[in-house]
Amino acid sequence: MLFIPLPFVVALLLIVMFIVFLRSGDDVRTNRAFLASIALCAVQSILVGLRWGYGISEIRYVLPILAACLPPLVYIAFRGLIGAGAESRRTMLASLLVSPLLIVVLEFTLPAAIDLALIVLFVGHAVALLLLGRKGPDGLDEAQFANVGSAHRALIIAAIALCVSALFDLLVFFDFQWARGENVAALVSNANLFGLLLIGLMAALAGKSKAPQAAAEPVSDLSPSAEPSEQDRDIVARIDRLMEAHALYRDENLNLSRLARRLGLPSRQISGAINRLLGINVSQYVNQLRIREACRLLEETQQSVTAVMFSSGFQTKSNFNREFRRVTGMSPVDWREREVWKLVSSNKTATQQMQDDRLKIVSK
Repeated sequence: MLFIPLPFVVALLLIVMFIVFLRSGDDVRTNRAFLASIALCAVQSILVGLRWGYGISEIRYVLPILAACLPPLVYIAFRGLIGAGAESRRTMLASLLVSPLLIVVLEFTLPAAIDLALIVLFVGHAVALLLLGRKGPDGLDEAQFANVGSAHRALIIAAIALCVSALFDLLVFFDFQWARGENVAALVSNANLFGLLLIGLMAALAGKSKAPQAAAEPVSDLSPSAEPSEQDRDIVARIDRLMEAHALYRDENLNLSRLARRLGLPSRQISGAINRLLGINVSQYVNQLRIREACRLLEETQQSVTAVMFSSGFQTKSNFNREFRRVTGMSPVDWREREVWKLVSSNKTATQQMQDDRLKIVSK
């Protein structure tokens, strides 16, 4: 009977994920780091299956090198959702080269330190990811407002996945020290199942959130104050007028960087003003405008809920339904039924009032 190692199943899922992501992407170029992350996870999973499922020992030299490429690649993918200059991009690419090179050097000089080096790489990049996400969704100013929440959640998932992988590497290290590697195959298979698949799902979740690239904007070092200022009120008023005049919220590719360029202001200043004055982040502000438009269309037109979703600027039903329920407390279908019932009840009331008025006239 043919034996199929569990990592091969994980690899198959990742390959399917890669194909679906590749075919559905409108601008694959902006998502290439996420695509590369999924591809690397799939390749690594296949090699793990060959190493521990079929006993091809030569692969043990390749696996740690590929593993060292994954943390910086995941970091680069999420760093792409934040405006980065040319110098920053060069630094990230250098880290992508240095990490596997370090493992190659250790393979020739100090093989026993490879597991510890991988643990440091995974945990270090997990901490770096958490630092990227410390500002919340507004920190991902290159992500579309429609998907910025999912992208931020994916960032947290990625950091957790890297830590899980580091934990399994630590267990493998101790197993070699205390049990002469008797449990390594099971540990590596479980690490592959949970770690690589989790990272692949993260990449698929966040990879579609980046809008098509445009010119970079200046960055400000302004620090937010505790209370809203008159300048904050002026900025929010300008945003309101811009949204009302041009209906920018309908643009599915709208992100914080594009909004900042339209206003001629730094993105941090915009997000800070909205946070301080309205108590919400920029993506929630834009989604509230989209929900307001959706409510109008549901009430005044006969468009289907799906058509209303696209017309108001949303791209997915799950995000549309979640935001609609957050703002209105009910689903789009329930909201439309309620408005129809209110209209019918209002018409009945008006008709009854007219009849009562006629009866009064006749009685006189």
